[in-house]
Amino acid sequence: MTAAATPQTDNRRPDPGGKVAGALKRYRVLAWITGVWLLVLTVEMIYKYLILADSSDAPEWFTYIGQAHGVFYILYLFMTLDLAIKARWPASRTLLTALAGTIPFLSFWFEHKRTRDVHAEYAI
Repeated sequence: MTAAATPQTDNRRPDPGGKVAGALKRYRVLAWITGVWLLVLTVEMIYKYLILADSSDAPEWFTYIGQAHGVFYILYLFMTLDLAIKARWPASRTLLTALAGTIPFLSFWFEHKRTRDVHAEYAI
């Protein structure tokens, strides 16, 4: 028999009860929401500190942008931890993924990378 004719075995771990798949979906949603709010916060900071002559001239509602990102980042941390526990990630992978919500555009890249990793490791 040739190598092409032999059946390949799937070495991916099973996902009993869909726990990893559910945690991954929640993580992905929060990674995108956190990333978008971080970009909005970045634009707000550039406008406030580089464009305006006096940062006290900024609209009062600007303060809510940072607060919104903070709330979503905390939720992102919980979803990252939830996925890390269920997918049995090492501490270093968990920490790097958690920090990705603090650097603009990095949460989008990490979301793609971690989704690919989880799909490769689990039969989802």
